[in-house]
Amino acid sequence: MNNEQEEALIFKSFKEMMELSELSYKRGDYKKSFLERLKAKEFIIGDLDDEVIIDKFKLLYKSLNFHNSKYNLINDYLLKINEKKKLALSKYLENQSISKFKSGDYKGAIRSLRRSEKYY
Repeated sequence: MNNEQEEALIFKSFKEMMELSELSYKRGDYKKSFLERLKAKEFIIGDLDDEVIIDKFKLLYKSLNFHNSKYNLINDYLLKINEKKKLALSKYLENQSISKFKSGDYKGAIRSLRRSEKYY
């Protein structure tokens, strides 16, 4: 299998994992949704070692477009902040999601994780 086929397979698997997480979220199973999303993220980041592939991952995530809203304040805010601040906010929200998960607040955990992904 060549590199492009391997990459396509990785991204296809990631997309399927994210879709399963979204379905769990919509059904109200927040714990399962959180765990599936973490698993998907670890799967893709574990295989990413090239900056070009990381950029493709970010484009793929944006193309999934799970969080459409008429009023998206985060998108408006993204236009005003720099990359360093985006990374800091994303890390902060990821840490918040993990601490909420450990305390048993599964709904809050998945919400924080989903919000952090908007800063990619």
